[in-house]
Amino acid sequence: MFYYLLKYVLLGPLLRLVFRPRIEGLEHVPAEGAAIIAGNHLSFSDHFLMPAILKRRITFLAKAEYFTGPGVKGRLTAFFFRSAGQIPVDRSGKDAGQAAIREGLGVLSKGELLGIYPEGTRSHDGRLYKGKVGVAVMALKAGVPVVPCAMIGTFEAQPPGKVIPRIHPVVIRFGEPLDFSRYEGMENEKAVLRAITDEIMYAILSLSEQEYVDRYAAVVKAEEAAAKERKFPRMPLR
Repeated sequence: MFYYLLKYVLLGPLLRLVFRPRIEGLEHVPAEGAAIIAGNHLSFSDHFLMPAILKRRITFLAKAEYFTGPGVKGRLTAFFFRSAGQIPVDRSGKDAGQAAIREGLGVLSKGELLGIYPEGTRSHDGRLYKGKVGVAVMALKAGVPVVPCAMIGTFEAQPPGKVIPRIHPVVIRFGEPLDFSRYEGMENEKAVLRAITDEIMYAILSLSEQEYVDRYAAVVKAEEAAAKERKFPRMPLR
């Protein structure tokens, strides 16, 4: 109930008014039945803009940190995400990927839309990074199509660290559904999963026209943070 209140009354109209997003290829999103919407992830605003423009409900796998933040802000954020039907996923530990896959398959088993960002985290510099193979595993196990999606302009509207978005043109572009039924039963083949994931990322890249980096975003972020720490070490507290 709260999901539709946000979509049609509280948040959706405001997002459409502020961003005035241009939608392209919406006809590629199935009108019914399970499907995965796989997109690039440039901004916190992505979580809200895509659901606001889709005719169907979509459930995203959201990082668990959105549900465990401290203080009043943390509790409000957790309430918002839970009420909107988003699913928390713990990204730490060796079993994190399997937990995300289980949750995603649960959504797809109900014939619903599942939203996922194959990069696994927001891009910190506007480039598109290597995708993780969980999206391929879910597509094969559930036997569903994958619709590539590109969010364009949301990085400029709300880059990392900016709380209040600025007004900037936004385009949400959907591509033709990708059918991987030819790989049925091969969800344990690493080479197949990598090939499927790369095909999905290439489709997103073709839609978004971003610069592509064939490395995981989380690894690049960690390396850059470590380099910054070495260059500007923290002074010890006395």
